[in-house]
Amino acid sequence: MEEREGEGYFFDEEIRTDLNSYNHRYYFILKGIGDFLFALSCLIITLPLLILFCLAIKLESKGPAFFLQERVGINGKTFYIIKLRSMNINAEKNGAQWATKDDPRVTKIGSFIRKTRIDEIPQLINILKGDMSLIGPRPERPIFTEQFNKQILGFKNRLAIKPGITGWAQVNGGYDISPGEKLKLDLFYIQNLNLLLDIKIVIKTIKVILTGDGAR
Repeated sequence: MEEREGEGYFFDEEIRTDLNSYNHRYYFILKGIGDFLFALSCLIITLPLLILFCLAIKLESKGPAFFLQERVGINGKTFYIIKLRSMNINAEKNGAQWATKDDPRVTKIGSFIRKTRIDEIPQLINILKGDMSLIGPRPERPIFTEQFNKQILGFKNRLAIKPGITGWAQVNGGYDISPGEKLKLDLFYIQNLNLLLDIKIVIKTIKVILTGDGAR
């Protein structure tokens, strides 16, 4: 392993060399253009849906309709992910914690938008801002990133590329897989980046949305 100067994040030398290869330069350019166009068009199309659920969230419980949470992105750069609020406003009064299956903190509207992934739609704004991509490793919170990196050697290798709204780990394990399993799946994606794999992930993501698999 080799440390990237000034960042404190470790990336396998083979991963770094591969991501800087000639072929991947064009891949990232095409992916960046595709991300922007997709996010902009989808945001425009889903705007009425967002307004509807913002009103529903406000009517059901006190607090803002949107939920901002700090996450760790590419090269360890932090940003605030944007989602529709699916939990009660005091959901983390006892500190940061992972959501669990049938989590009592989730509201009735929140349960529906989580199952259908509607709560993820505002992350299109994160794509437009350049914080995220459509496809990539799901971004973790700083506290969990540090915790998992202490427990699992090389966990921060997931930060070698932009995080995504969906990814290889999400469509093959959902939210219930362990951090170690998540790392293996994310590294498989990072080491096999190509447009065909991205298309496969999009198709599997649509299936997940339609079936509600992996929601919690």
